[in-house]
Amino acid sequence: MINRIYLFFIIFFLIIRSGIADVIDINNDQIKKLMDTNTPIIDIRTSPEWYQTGVIPNSLLLTFFDKNGKYNFQSWYNKLIKITKKDQPIILICRSGRRTKIVAEMINKKFDYVVYNAKYGIKSWIKSNLKTIKPQ
Repeated sequence: MINRIYLFFIIFFLIIRSGIADVIDINNDQIKKLMDTNTPIIDIRTSPEWYQTGVIPNSLLLTFFDKNGKYNFQSWYNKLIKITKKDQPIILICRSGRRTKIVAEMINKKFDYVVYNAKYGIKSWIKSNLKTIKPQ
């Protein structure tokens, strides 16, 4: 009987969670594991930032905020869905994790995406001596 109750709560929780998008803060080790499963990395920084530091190999470059801090969420999101699969989780990365947290929360409020936020951004990636490449 107790097993049935536990099973019921597990199923109930999974059903409830399936309709809610998640924002999950992750570190470099978790990013590497997700990269192994082909989870796309969306780098939201500006072009000058990409060239200054390099980017994580195979990341997709899609600037969110312009140099003045302005953005057009719907335009950016339309580009995002053209380069990703809606039912697939994504990793967002910026310089320090601050901007991606903002964008992840925006996505979470409007759409059913699982979003991984690179909590400490490309700064942490570089500090850990992990590979970057020049953007193409």
